[in-house]
Amino acid sequence: MLKPVLQLAAVGLVGVFVWKVAAAFLLPVFFLIFKIGLIVGLIMLAFWYFNKKDRGKEDTPPASS
Repeated sequence: MLKPVLQLAAVGLVGVFVWKVAAAFLLPVFFLIFKIGLIVGLIMLAFWYFNKKDRGKEDTPPASS
């Protein structure tokens, strides 16, 4: 009767240990991926914004005198 309780406790301890190790190694990787994605997104936003401003000037006809 004591074996299932000890087995459950052992599985719980192993789960907590694996969770701590995964958090220590994977959390910085997730933040690195997030930062790279944020930087790429900001660069794409800047390209979109500045190309949008330049498009309006090309559509105007030349001034006739």
